Amino acid sequence: MNAVTDAAPIRRTYSYLGPAGTFTEAALEQVPEARGHDWRPVHNVGEALSDVLSGRSDAAMIAIENSVEGGVTTTLDALATLPGLRIVGEYLVKVDFVLVAPPGTRIEDVRVIAAHPVAYAQCYGWLGEHIPNHQHVPAASNVASALGILDGSLPADAAIAAPGIVQHHDLELLADDIGDNDNAVTRFVLVARTTAPAPPTGADKTSLIVELPEDHAGALLELLEQFSTRGINLSLLQSRPIGDELGRYRFVLDADGHIQDERMADALLGIRRFSPRVVYLGSYPRADRRIVQYPERYADDVFVEARDWIRGLIAGEPEA
Repeated sequence: MNAVTDAAPIRRTYSYLGPAGTFTEAALEQVPEARGHDWRPVHNVGEALSDVLSGRSDAAMIAIENSVEGGVTTTLDALATLPGLRIVGEYLVKVDFVLVAPPGTRIEDVRVIAAHPVAYAQCYGWLGEHIPNHQHVPAASNVASALGILDGSLPADAAIAAPGIVQHHDLELLADDIGDNDNAVTRFVLVARTTAPAPPTGADKTSLIVELPEDHAGALLELLEQFSTRGINLSLLQSRPIGDELGRYRFVLDADGHIQDERMADALLGIRRFSPRVVYLGSYPRADRRIVQYPERYADDVFVEARDWIRGLIAGEPEA
């Protein structure tokens, strides 16, 4: 008689910009399939992506765009130059900040504030109103600012950090919601090794990095026409220097739709003919789950009918 045993569940590892209490951790908390698995904190985007490529992690959560600061250049450049990666999902995190201090500190006692320069800039208005005579001590990250006032490595009375920091460390919450822009949001993407895209949902996004073939008048327009003539909206268009010489750029694109949509596949064929190098980053569900709208003349069956018509002409079939 053979004993039947249940196979042990496979544990997965997810890399994220740590330590605990970062906005990146808040993004990873939105991934249902990551719950109950191993989360590996790393120091930067390069380390997170290296984890994925080496197999040390199954996926990595990285920031790719901020509604205030724009695209995260280190992420965009890494995705452009590291083959073998795919974006499999995107997640939005509201960018909000809190002012924290060691236990027992009062806001009236605060004179020096530790903060990452980007966080400090996004809270400058609030600080000017509530603590006008403060001084700023730069910190390496939002978490580092909070840890620095706890261990004494930063000469500051308080720190600006992400709200999640108070869940992990013994800190006095002096004020919350201190960001100047109530609509600030950071977009994160979950990146895995190259894999087939999930089936289309109707609310999808396709990300690409495209190099212009040469620097001439209308080159960018030719690139954009590959999408506009097929009724595809672009939700992100950002240029990044290739780095080999002046005037050479690659463009990061987010296009509404899925690679399995006929109009998107047709556009990608055009892009492939146009550009010397195209990096397909993936087709994945939009974070807002908003259904992609497009004119009826760009519906899938229109493209299928047109291809069938061409095949019929080549085959010499009688026209209906």
